[in-house]
Amino acid sequence: SEAYMIGDIQVSSLKSCMDLWLDNQSRMEDTLSSIVARLSSTISSLYNSFLGQTLSQSRLNAIASYDQSNELFKAFLSTEMMYSCALWSDSEGGVRGDLEEDYSSSSERPGDLEAAQLRKIRHVLTKARVKPGHRILEFGSGWGGLAIEAARTFGCEVDTLTLSTQQKTLAEERIRAAGLEGRVRVHLLDYRSIPPEFEKSFDAFVSIEMLEHVGSKHYNTYFKLVDFALKSHNATAVVSSSTFPESRYTGYQAEDFMRRYMWPNSCLPSATALITSAQTGSSNRFTLEGVENHAAHYPRTLREWGRRLDRNLKQEIIAKDYPGLQNRADYEAFKRKWHYLFAYAGAGFAKGYITCHMLTFIRPNDNPSRCD
Repeated sequence: SEAYMIGDIQVSSLKSCMDLWLDNQSRMEDTLSSIVARLSSTISSLYNSFLGQTLSQSRLNAIASYDQSNELFKAFLSTEMMYSCALWSDSEGGVRGDLEEDYSSSSERPGDLEAAQLRKIRHVLTKARVKPGHRILEFGSGWGGLAIEAARTFGCEVDTLTLSTQQKTLAEERIRAAGLEGRVRVHLLDYRSIPPEFEKSFDAFVSIEMLEHVGSKHYNTYFKLVDFALKSHNATAVVSSSTFPESRYTGYQAEDFMRRYMWPNSCLPSATALITSAQTGSSNRFTLEGVENHAAHYPRTLREWGRRLDRNLKQEIIAKDYPGLQNRADYEAFKRKWHYLFAYAGAGFAKGYITCHMLTFIRPNDNPSRCD
C-alpha cells in the first residue's frame, strides 16, 4: 500500500491486484514473511484491543479519522454526505449498474448515489419504526444526513453524538440551513458520557457504521447504554457496521492499511459478536428482530466515491486545509491513498472477506407490526 501511495509502483488495475491477493491469501499465510508479520501483528492487536479505545484515545482516533477537511469529504460523498454503504435498486441499475455496457459513458448518472443513500436512510428509519414526535438517539452523527432526514421527513426529534469538531460544525450549519435547529441537537460527546437525563427517554436508537470504532472490549458497554437510553416498551434499535464473517472474527485485530492510514485502532465486529453483546449488555432486554447483509451494495458505493473524488477534488482547495499538499507529489500520494482505500475495501466486500450487517432489535413482547 505504501509503495503504491508514494508512486514507487504503478498498476493498471488496483482491483485486479486486490482480487489476486484475496484469492491466494490462505497460501501466503504459511510463508516466512507472513510468520514474521503475524508476530508483529500480535503486538499491535494487543495494543488495539486493550488501549485503542480508551476515552482519550477515542478522541484522538476521531481527530485522525474524521477531523479532516470537510472539503475533502464534500468532494466524494453525495449531497447528504453519508459516509456509509448506500442501498441500490433497479432504479439505478442495481449493485452492478455502473458496470453495465448501457450505462452512461461517465459510469455515473447524476443523482444515482443521492437516490441510493436516501433509500438507505429511509430504510433505517423505517426499520426503527419511528413516527412523528418520536425522539431518536444517534451514535455517530456524520455530517447530520440521517438526523436531518429524520426530523424533516419523519417528524422526529434527534440527539446525535460525534467526537469530531469538524463534523459537528458542518452538521450544525446544515441543520440551520434546513430550519431544524429546534429539532436536531448535535453533541460533541463520547457515547460513554451520555447524561443521566437520557435514561429511558428515546423511542428509537440508530447508529450507522460507528461500531467499527467501539472496540470489542466495549461492545457490552455500548449496548448497556443503548438499553439505558431507550424506553422500556415500544422502542427499537438499529445498528449497522462493516463486519468480519464469524470464521475470521477476533477481538484482537492487528494494524493494517485501514488502521494505520484511515481509521486508527478500529475493530470490525462480527454479527454474532454484536448480537451476543446486545443481549449481555441489555440483560436480555432486547429481542433480535432482523439481520441484513448489505455487503453486495458496498463495492458500487466505493466506485462512485472514487469517480467523484477524481472529478471534484482540487489541489488548490484541499491545500488550504492541508498546506503540505501544495507539493504536487504529496497531493498525488494523498489521492492514491483514498483510491487504495476504495479498491481495498471494495475487493473485500465483493469477495466476502468482509461483510456489512444491519441489525434491528426490539423490546421483549413488542410486536414489530400488527398481525391479528
